[in-house]
Order: sequence, then C-alpha cells, then structure tokens
Amino acid sequence: MKDTLAERARLTRSAAYASIAMAVFLTVLKTWAAWTTGSTAMLGSLADTSLDLVASIATLIGVWIAAQPADREHRFGHGKAEALAAIVQVMLIAISAAGIAFRAISQMTGAAETSAAEDGILVSVIAILATFALLWWQNHVIRRTGSVAIKTDNVHYKSDLFLNLAVIAALVLDQYAGLSGADPLFGLGIALWLAWGAWRAASEAADQLLDREWPEDKRQKFVEIAARHPELSNLHDLRTRTSGMHDFVQFHVDLPGDMSVLEAHDILEKVERDLCRNFPDMELLIHIDPAGHVDEPDNPLVEEDEFAKLEEGKA
Repeated sequence: MKDTLAERARLTRSAAYASIAMAVFLTVLKTWAAWTTGSTAMLGSLADTSLDLVASIATLIGVWIAAQPADREHRFGHGKAEALAAIVQVMLIAISAAGIAFRAISQMTGAAETSAAEDGILVSVIAILATFALLWWQNHVIRRTGSVAIKTDNVHYKSDLFLNLAVIAALVLDQYAGLSGADPLFGLGIALWLAWGAWRAASEAADQLLDREWPEDKRQKFVEIAARHPELSNLHDLRTRTSGMHDFVQFHVDLPGDMSVLEAHDILEKVERDLCRNFPDMELLIHIDPAGHVDEPDNPLVEEDEFAKLEEGKA
C-alpha cells in the first residue's frame, strides 16, 4: 500500500529526527567513556558518532534545500545542495581522521595507557543495542517510503555496529589480554576507515558537482527505451547528469527533413512520455536534426550514434 505524500513526509522526518536524537545520545555517552578510559579506539568511535550528528544535520539541510523548486536564480533547481552538504561532511571526517591517527601514533610511541575497560565496553554495548533499535525503525520507514536518503543513513549506521565491536575488541585485548598496543592499533585502523569513507563520499559529491555521466548500465537502458520508437534514427550528442534527486538528459535525433513541425512534435511527445515514465524525476530536452545533417564533424562525442552502438553490442 502506497502512503500519501503527507504520510511519507512524516515518516521520513521521523526517521531523520530519530537519527539526530540517537547521535546526540551516543555523543554524550561516548564523550564520558573516552574521558574515563583514555582509549584511542573509543575516541575514534566518539569522533565517528559526532560526525554522524553533523552529517545528519547537514544532510537534512542539504535535502531540504535540494527539494526546493526551481526559481528565477536557479532554473535547474537546487539539487546540488546535497553534494555541497556532502563536501562539508568530508572535510570534517578528514580532520577527525587525521587527529585520531596522530593520537594513535603518539600513544604507540609513548606510555599512555587505557583504564576502566568495563566502562568503555558497557557504553559500546549500549551503543550497539541503541543502533539496532534505530535500524529497525529506519527499515520500517524504508519499506513504507523507499526514501533514498534514509537508505543511505541506514547503511552508515550498519557500519557503526562494526565500529563499536572494534572498540570492545581493543579494550579487551589491551586490558584483559595484556596486548598494550592493541588500543592504538585499533584507533589507527578506525582513522584509516574514516579516511576511506571520506574519500568515497568526496568522489560521489564531486561526480555530481562535475556533472558526471550516468553509470553505463543506466545510460544503456535509456537508449534501449528510446530505440523502441522506430520513427527516431541516429540518436547522438546524448548527455546525462544527476543533481540531487533529479536527472537531466538531452540528445539530438534525426527526423525526415520534409516532416512538418506538428508531426515531429507529436512523435517527440510520445517519446518523452515513454522515457519520463521509465525515468521519473527527469528533465528531458530533445533537439531535432534533419536526416543527414552533421553537427560537429570534428567532435566524435557529438556525432556518436547511440542506436548504432546498441546494435553493435547485441551483435
């Protein structure tokens, strides 16, 4: 059963607020645990949770701005606000990862010790149980709404489960197994994990800001649907990009030179309806060329016939 737009908005907001509330609760709890235990691994977990809070707030702001309709100053909409919010998150993650790595290396070469392992373990167990509760609610919201934003948040909190398990392992090995180097090693590993996450997030944000083409499978599916219309030929100069939750596509296509404007309009109206039905939230622009016309013979990307490439791939 599909929910109404109002119900969908209520559910997604509830999941976002639950995520922020969870991050606040765990930040307070882990601040106390990091101070009590002196654990670098716990400090890394605290940094990750603090970033969860900042990320949730930044994402909410970015998504809210991105959802605003196009206006006179932003005629393509505000979708790239999400990518800008991601860049802010990436900078915070990178700074935190560098700080944790520096502390871990200093702890390896110094005489710093952890203490009160039971406090750190207890906090990590509470964090795991609380995260399970949040994941349950997020999964419920995802089933009802299919929200991409909540799906992304859900994946991030799943990774937090492993992070909390790593903190428990570090404290147990450090204080109960007598492996004094375990805590800084786990802390360094967490720093590297945060840095890797920052790199991936930066890559995705840069792809949107630089208008990277769609993935090849999505692009090919688009061409396959367009190819179902035999009136069209020589689909070329295909350009695709994504901004927030919206897709933008434009291409040139050949039609007979003696076809009337009305006939060409009716054909393209049918093509647009078909493509937009299969690719919701897409803005489509189609340019007509008379059959045999060559736009820019010196630019192979412009004149590359997507229909011909599709047939070659099937052969």
